[in-house]
Amino acid sequence: MESQTFSVRLDIWLWAARFFKTRQSAKQAIDGGKVVLNGAAGKPAKMIRAGDSLHITRALERFELRVLAVSEKRGPASVAQTLYRESDASVAARAAMTEQRRLTGGPAPHPDGRPDKRARRQLQRINKGEGELPPWFPR
Repeated sequence: MESQTFSVRLDIWLWAARFFKTRQSAKQAIDGGKVVLNGAAGKPAKMIRAGDSLHITRALERFELRVLAVSEKRGPASVAQTLYRESDASVAARAAMTEQRRLTGGPAPHPDGRPDKRARRQLQRINKGEGELPPWFPR
């Protein structure tokens, strides 16, 4: 899986290492400041080499990892995991966040359907700060 070159574009490596489904989504994450390469903001065309450190933020997950190998081709997940090594602190922090989300029960439940006229007016009063939550509203 390791290519013959010693460096690869950052967006290609993130795609090959299966952090993002497409190169375009990897590029958007890099442009959005979600990827930090060696302590500095990354750019999609920045060349990445073995030994570089990466900090990746993806949704609620944060990864701190060290690049072990470079690849330009996307392969199976088992091979992609050999391209990097995640730090022990990062693994522990992600496990703690997962456990915390599990204990809090996830996102708030949504109502069964769209609000009717009465419910819509109650919600408008609540948004203006004039009313209380109706009994049907999930808490």
